Amino acid sequence: MTIKVLVVDDSALIRQILSEIIKSEPDMALVGAAPDAFVAKKLVLEKSPDVITLDIEMPKVDGLRFLEVLMNAKPTPVVMISTLTEKGADATLRSLELGAIDFVAKPKIGVAQGMADYHQLIVEKIRTAARSKVKKSTPSKVSAVSKVNYSGTEKIIAIGASTGGTEAIKEVLRTFPANAPATVITQHMPAGFTSTYAKRLDAVCQMQVKEAKGGERLLPGQAYLAPGDKHMEIERSGADYRIRLTDGARVSGHKPSVDVLFNSICKSAGSNAMGVLLTGMGSDGASGLHEMFNAGCETFCQDEASCIVFGMPKVAIEKGAAKRVVSLDDMGRSVMQTVEKLSAGSRL
Repeated sequence: MTIKVLVVDDSALIRQILSEIIKSEPDMALVGAAPDAFVAKKLVLEKSPDVITLDIEMPKVDGLRFLEVLMNAKPTPVVMISTLTEKGADATLRSLELGAIDFVAKPKIGVAQGMADYHQLIVEKIRTAARSKVKKSTPSKVSAVSKVNYSGTEKIIAIGASTGGTEAIKEVLRTFPANAPATVITQHMPAGFTSTYAKRLDAVCQMQVKEAKGGERLLPGQAYLAPGDKHMEIERSGADYRIRLTDGARVSGHKPSVDVLFNSICKSAGSNAMGVLLTGMGSDGASGLHEMFNAGCETFCQDEASCIVFGMPKVAIEKGAAKRVVSLDDMGRSVMQTVEKLSAGSRL
């Protein structure tokens, strides 16, 4: 199948670069390159693109407003072209809330060379978007758990996700009560975006959510997000668990890697931990979740119907790594119910 792609960007240079990248791929066809939302609207109606690359900062009507209208009128997979700034990160995360599938961060300087270096990343994200499920932005119908009853402070919940994960993680965390077990999260995201994402999560969750800095002691009621371009591991320190950040090579194609987090949890916490693998392309996290399963951990995978991309959970399920396959709407409550059932557990 040839993927029909529409480029929307007010920069003539970026339009040219993206157009050349798309035209160089045998499985893609460029159906148009629009400088603004008005031309883009016309091309969407005429060409019915399979995927749209969309700039956030455009004159007249910005990318977020165009995306909002698009997702209500003609839902289409969208890959946002963002900037590596705090303002750009906030707008990008808002675009994911509105229904964009993924994003690519534009280089701040040396745009032409920078975008050329991003060639493979861009085409991979376009291909993923073409295979994804487009979902309109809708208010969450899931109610939060008011409190969870469990004993001890040694329980750990580890969550991993990729494409579609920013919203999936938010939906799960919003159901966790303020006294939930310490929660550690690896979401595939570049440096410069995780700090903003953690702040946005913290604003809507009962737990306190922060970007991990390294060395923190894991505490109930706290959720820690792996920073972009750093692996996050959990280590045993006496009676406590602490976060360790490393700057090693990519694992399973990613940094941060879900497999790195899950494998470290398996070694340090054993059956005191619970693993949750959410929507995402590829297989990162599947092997780590299988190790957790073998170590006696409770393991959860998001089901196909509620995934934006049923990649990582699918591989994990095929490996036999999931004790439970749960819809996104039910995931948070299912995890908390399991925490209560296991509350009589003791430290290893």
